[in-house]
Amino acid sequence: MAKTIHLIRHAQSTFNAAWIEAAADPFHFDARLSPLGLRQVEEARSRARALPCDVVITTPLTRALQTATGLFGDHARIEVQCLHREWQEHSCDMGRSPKLLAREFPGLAFDHLDDPWWHHEDPDANGVVIEPTDSLHARLAEFPRWVMARPETSIVVVGHGAFFSHLIGRVPANCEIVAWQPA
Repeated sequence: MAKTIHLIRHAQSTFNAAWIEAAADPFHFDARLSPLGLRQVEEARSRARALPCDVVITTPLTRALQTATGLFGDHARIEVQCLHREWQEHSCDMGRSPKLLAREFPGLAFDHLDDPWWHHEDPDANGVVIEPTDSLHARLAEFPRWVMARPETSIVVVGHGAFFSHLIGRVPANCEIVAWQPA
């Protein structure tokens, strides 16, 4: 059965905005959307809602959750999964407890996630944990199989720049919609 899959990178986060200014980690753990990011979601909403969509799959990082709910709201079923979470290299890529996320996003289910659901071994002096490359590569190998095994035929995936870069060979712009067909 043919599947239609679209990838959408989250809108600009506070981390992204600070990185543009200083090119250093501003220690925005689980960064939220910036004011520009909120505008990007608003501007992309009609394009996103025009996509064929049986399900929206988003990561549990707050900027992706804000993007997915801002773009699709009650327009589509939103499912939270962590397999395609960002490659954890900075503070913004470390998550929060599913219980905290459930309070902030009450319409979404988080009870299936481990706590913690992100890579959490060997934090540095600032509390930042770097995910090993082999862990990322394992997720990159599993993600296409996982998506293709799903029963839905029209899937939208809201995710992150570095993960998508390794998946498709380039970093999508914030809120860019990219058609994707796993090899």
